[in-house]
Amino acid sequence: MPIESRDRVVVGLTGGEDSAVAALLLKEQGWDVHGLFMSNWEEDDDAYCTAAQDFQDARAVARELAIPLHRVSFAAQYRERVFDYFLSEQRAGRTPNPDVLCNREIKFGVALSYVRRLCAARFATGHYARLVPGSSGVELRKARDGAKDQSYFLHAVALEHLAQTIMPLGELEKGAVRERARRAGLPVFDKPDSTGICFIGERPFREFLGQFLEKTPGPIESPQGERLGTHQGLAFYTLGQRGGLQIGGRRGHSEEPWYVAAKDGARNVLVVVQGHDHPLLASSAITTGPLHWLTLPRDAPFRCTAKVRYRQADQAAVVEPRPDGTAHIVFDQPQRAVTPGQYAVLYDGDRCLGGAVIETVIPASAQQAAA
Repeated sequence: MPIESRDRVVVGLTGGEDSAVAALLLKEQGWDVHGLFMSNWEEDDDAYCTAAQDFQDARAVARELAIPLHRVSFAAQYRERVFDYFLSEQRAGRTPNPDVLCNREIKFGVALSYVRRLCAARFATGHYARLVPGSSGVELRKARDGAKDQSYFLHAVALEHLAQTIMPLGELEKGAVRERARRAGLPVFDKPDSTGICFIGERPFREFLGQFLEKTPGPIESPQGERLGTHQGLAFYTLGQRGGLQIGGRRGHSEEPWYVAAKDGARNVLVVVQGHDHPLLASSAITTGPLHWLTLPRDAPFRCTAKVRYRQADQAAVVEPRPDGTAHIVFDQPQRAVTPGQYAVLYDGDRCLGGAVIETVIPASAQQAAA
């Protein structure tokens, strides 16, 4: 069996600036740095995927830093563990977040097994988050750069896997990372940050889904049951969505934009409302699936903050753990367009406590009526 090198670290090189600087910093610290480029999607079946160019950029970075670069395909595991789940959730009318699963199952799952084959003691990434030693083990904390913090996407990673990981950018501002790349002459110092998911790329989301999901047209209705148009299938829409409804300019209605407020799967009806802050878009509480804890599990209600989507300020809430491991979360203030299938991620200050899939949403109007 190969002997592990305590000085070796494998950096997940994506072909982007952040992972390149992570590798640079670790090399300067004296680590024996190896790069690993992961192919998680079949390159030849999607013209929108940039994996080929990303690999060439990763090679250029490895040459500049004089480090070995390994390339491995996890496409089969990605299909099985991430993409199949993504499609099943979409078919059910929910809105999953594949980035969370990709981190748990691929980047900090099967990739870690491959890292051990390379005899490395640690795995490193260019994520903006901090891993801090605590009294009971490693703690996942927000990055110093709040605008770039990625702890939301890392909350489902196994704690023992985080303990084997280094995230060198957690203490840095994005501007400092870009400047560090420029000063070091890294060939990707001015490369734009990637956005979205590789298998979707820059194409319209509905066009991409249409390759894998059948269209199931049905009525678009107001909350009062007035038919306003026809949707292409509930899977192609998400709560709070404004664009792509094609129902503007209806007689008897104002010129305000329409938003998706609900999906009635039993009738195959998409319910829409007018106005960004319509009451039917507001939720006061949610129930979740089993909580994944990054700290000692709690069994009594407690106050914390929560995010129900990545680009959101922390929201004050009370979490009520249930005996089956799920939770009921009540927000201090109603939340807009909370979406089943997404994740509720919990925080105590800058420490990530864990999170869970959002299962059901309790409208603010229902909570008020019960009160």
